[in-house]
Amino acid sequence: MPQLVGRVARGDEAAFELLYSVIAGPVYGVVLRTLHSPAHAEEVAQEVLLEVWRTAAAYRPERGAVMTWVLVCAHRRAVDRVRAVQASAERDRRVGLRETCPGDPPEEQALRSLERRRVRSALRQLSAAQREAVVLAYYGGYTQREIAHRTGVPLGTVKTRVRDGLLRLRAAITPDAGSAGLLPAPDRTAA
Repeated sequence: MPQLVGRVARGDEAAFELLYSVIAGPVYGVVLRTLHSPAHAEEVAQEVLLEVWRTAAAYRPERGAVMTWVLVCAHRRAVDRVRAVQASAERDRRVGLRETCPGDPPEEQALRSLERRRVRSALRQLSAAQREAVVLAYYGGYTQREIAHRTGVPLGTVKTRVRDGLLRLRAAITPDAGSAGLLPAPDRTAA
């Protein structure tokens, strides 16, 4: 199988078809056992197989068997998804706790409503690329690596967009952010 991975690394689609036929089932099995959701498992397995296609050149035979390399990638990706889902659920829970409750005093309801409007307004001030990265990270629960794979953008670019987007959000939401040296970050996404 190492020769097959070598051919895949050189872009040989026929070799990838053969490799796919051997690894697709085990990849799906590992991911399904971790996620317990066939829909999520299919999505993550597809991401893993795409990763194998893209990173086949990174495989080193002296570090282990091909199947081991692929299944480790699958397990890591599945664990990343579990963490992302848990983080999203925790954020949703915290937001739910902050949501307006009928028994809240009117001033608290008004403050929460104002806060939501300020966040929405600040999000609209971001570039489309920054807004997408921030929304996927904080509302979608995706890791930066997952955002990179999902959007087809390099990981470093995603990290920059999230960082710059958060700085610009802070500057827009916090009235004295400018005096703290947090001026809106330049939009590095053009080009």
